[in-house]
Amino acid sequence: MKYVWATGTHQGRVRDHNEDAVLPAASGSGEGPLLVAVADGMGGAVAGEVASGLAIEQLASVPADVPDDPAARVMAANARILEAVRADPALLGMGTTVTLCVFSPGGDLRIAHVGDSRAYLLRDDDMEQLTTDHTVVAELIEMGHLDPSAADSHPQRHLLTRTLGLGPVAIDEYQRDLSTGDRVLVCSDGLTTMLSDGEIARIASDQDVEGTVWSLIEAANNAGGVDNTTVAVVDIVE
Repeated sequence: MKYVWATGTHQGRVRDHNEDAVLPAASGSGEGPLLVAVADGMGGAVAGEVASGLAIEQLASVPADVPDDPAARVMAANARILEAVRADPALLGMGTTVTLCVFSPGGDLRIAHVGDSRAYLLRDDDMEQLTTDHTVVAELIEMGHLDPSAADSHPQRHLLTRTLGLGPVAIDEYQRDLSTGDRVLVCSDGLTTMLSDGEIARIASDQDVEGTVWSLIEAANNAGGVDNTTVAVVDIVE
């Protein structure tokens, strides 16, 4: 299976620095294994950019051609952040989301996920959210206590229930079989806060990977750009 990918990140129009991090750092193509990840440092917390940077560094530290469990990489990233906090108490309180996608040479996608960054699958004319947000609002919707239509205006819509860096954490895992023509999108909530799924799907459906990444970031900024925005797009081309 051949993959073509692009990534991009921008601080947005409101924040004065970028707490997001992304893997890979540059566009490319290849047959896999391929690791793609987005980490969003906790906004307003101590050294969010340190947490997200450490997470991405740790996720990439095991060679991609060494078979292992994506969740084990995320667990190691959590341990790396906690170790940094123990070494420097001034970093206490930092944390990060992470959504890690591992693409195998045979077209198998495995995801390990904590937080509210997201992975989507675009197939034919449909876009499916592959991950579940770890937020108060998402849990209220799941329990039937909140109508999904009220999610965008809920005062706790950005309150996370799981992050790396604050102690032991449960990691969600997902698996999908990919086919030629599929597109996988991974993003921070700087994108999904600014754009609806319908807007994201429209922009992501008719451009190459590089154009899609920067068109989505530009659209998020044009819509207000209240947060850092990070996007990774992977096409399955053969």
